[in-house]
Parts: sequence; structure tokens; C-alpha cells
Amino acid sequence: MMIREIQSDDLYQLLELYTHLHETSVPEDSEHLHNTWAAIRNDPNYHIIVCEQDGRLVSSCVCVIIPNLTRNVRPYALVENVVTHSDHRGRGYATACLDYAREIAEKADCYKIMLITGSKSRSTLDFYKNAGYSSTDKTAFIQWINF
Repeated sequence: MMIREIQSDDLYQLLELYTHLHETSVPEDSEHLHNTWAAIRNDPNYHIIVCEQDGRLVSSCVCVIIPNLTRNVRPYALVENVVTHSDHRGRGYATACLDYAREIAEKADCYKIMLITGSKSRSTLDFYKNAGYSSTDKTAFIQWINF
């Protein structure tokens, strides 16, 4: 198992992995897709962390460092898109990705990491609690736009 940040040629494997998150298909190969990929790859605050096993991406998460003017001008991190291929769950891959995200956040001097999940599954919620996240400190609200 290797935990690392994504590389340019990993895009299509990542998109395939996202079909195990909530996507039903891989997006159309388009200029918009490639422009978005380039913007992500060129943003020093945007980190896509992947777990590679036997040459394949089996787990991933996104960690975005957000500059901030409160908390003594310390940034915070947002973790999103935590996913593990359904054939590879329960092996610690997502935990390793989240640990790597924490290392990135610590190096950036973040004062917190936020993670929001839409899952109501007890096993998923327990997974996040065991990874060090609390669901009692804050209340999250989501406003969907043109969804």
C-alpha cells in the first residue's frame, strides 16, 4: 500500500473510484473536465490523497486548506470525497488517507479539520469517530444550489 498525492495521469482511475462514492458514471471526457482537473492540480491548497494497492487506486480523499482571518490567522482544512472501492473496504486504506490529510493540515498550521458526511450508516459514522472526528462540536447545514 502506498499513500500519496494524486498525479496527473491518475485522473481516470480517480473518476472510476468515485463511482464507489455517489457517482453513477464517469463524467464525459470534455474540455470542462480537463479545465477543472488543471485548476485542481494547480491549486497549492487542494490536495487529493490516494491509496494505491498493486498499481490501482483503491481509496482517496480530498483535503483543502482554507486561509482564514480568525483563530490567530490560522487556516483550517476541509476533508471531502472520502471513498474506498467497495472490494477493498475494511483494510485501513481510508484511515491511511485521512491520516495523510491530517499531516497536510498540521504542516499548514491548521487549527481544525472539518468533514461532513451525508451517510447515516452507523458503520460509516463510527469510522469517522474512530478516525478522530467529532459529531458533537458543531452543527452542519447544507444548501444545495441547482442540484
